[in-house]
Amino acid sequence: MNATLAPRLSAADRCDRCGARAYIRARLASGGELFFCAHHGRQHLPRLRAAATEIHDETGQLDEAAEELGLR
Repeated sequence: MNATLAPRLSAADRCDRCGARAYIRARLASGGELFFCAHHGRQHLPRLRAAATEIHDETGQLDEAAEELGLR
């Protein structure tokens, strides 16, 4: 991971598509950043891979939380 990005996303980071908590941050070649919830991140991942210079993905936190709650 590039040190220029914040190391972790927080609850204050929101999905640019729907406003839910963001678990994916993509830095674009144009210099901007996009934030996505897990759902919209998966939906847009193919295009993000083509347009982003860096993708920070914390969706694994959702799997960990589900296991802790006995949902998986």
